Amino acid sequence: MSPAGQPHLLHVFSTFVPAGPEMRTVRMINALGEGFRHSILAVDGRTDAAKELDPAAPVKILPSIERANTPRTVRALRALFKREQPDLVLSYNWGAFDSVIATRSLGWQRRHIHHEDGFNADESAGFKSRRVWTRRLVLPGTAKVVVPSHVLAGIADKFWKLRSGKVQLIPNGIDLQAFGAQSQREQRRAELAIPPGAPVIGFVGHLRPVKNPVRLIRAFAEVRHSQAPHLLILGEGEEREAIRKAAVAADVFGRVHLIGHQSNPAPWYSAMDVFALSSDSEQMPVALLEAMASCLPVVSTDVGDVAHMLPQAQQVLIASGENRTRKLAKAMQTLVDNRPLRAELGEANRRRVEERYSFPTMLGAYRDLYNRTLQGAR
Repeated sequence: MSPAGQPHLLHVFSTFVPAGPEMRTVRMINALGEGFRHSILAVDGRTDAAKELDPAAPVKILPSIERANTPRTVRALRALFKREQPDLVLSYNWGAFDSVIATRSLGWQRRHIHHEDGFNADESAGFKSRRVWTRRLVLPGTAKVVVPSHVLAGIADKFWKLRSGKVQLIPNGIDLQAFGAQSQREQRRAELAIPPGAPVIGFVGHLRPVKNPVRLIRAFAEVRHSQAPHLLILGEGEEREAIRKAAVAADVFGRVHLIGHQSNPAPWYSAMDVFALSSDSEQMPVALLEAMASCLPVVSTDVGDVAHMLPQAQQVLIASGENRTRKLAKAMQTLVDNRPLRAELGEANRRRVEERYSFPTMLGAYRDLYNRTLQGAR
């Protein structure tokens, strides 16, 4: 145990950029206060999300390690773990899986919690057999495997062959008080020269290929209204240039606003009329919860737990099967044309989040998991 009974949690990420699991970890570290101290390792050395950490939070950013083949990476991780002596190791997704092998080789399995939050573009259409078998062989030795969605819990059972007691489902949660206010709506729209009556569709997320923002651009380009719709895109990532090119090709570039990453996205949600997800793969997107808490109606591809998260009235606006771009466009058009429906669905979405997805509930589940695992590791 760390000095003064303050457990040391060492978080291992392949990269620590402002995306779902990373920002969830930032918010939890900020909220956990002095009860734990933390170290964060980004294997690739990118630590942009650390800017959102509370300066007073007991957290240290570790230098990156040399990443090569698995044996060399595992050796580097073993050396780091021995040096830092964490009470728990927390790893996140396949990109940090070498750390699971490292703790196993040290005999620290009972001190390791692994998180699986979803899949990148390389597994959006099917799983890689090597990764399936590696998870099946190694994950049973960890203390717990945490997933945020029912879909992932099913995958852990069916493909990774993990017994139910090994897997813990902890849905994502958000600070409800931070979302829903409309006080900055007109200010944000005016900053972008959006006419007062123009419909605004919005997207928030890390701009990765798996989010398929080009699909979003193509669907948006099909939407018509007497006052031309606008599209807000919050986030940064490798797909930014592809978005720009797609918007130019579709002749909508003047109505597509690339806002970049925003540490406080709440005012930007207030500027939107519709929230859209166009991903090839998701599990339980936090941005969707934020949009729902902001009283926004949603259009989305049928991925992960999206259908489970949304109330029944929203189901007809989920694009599944073939021609998802056209179906997204049709769903957007339905909402752009029907202001009363937007208000009705937005209110239903807010109620859903209030009932099921609060941040204190999520934080309590993680705190309890950490404490139980620490007790079991002694």
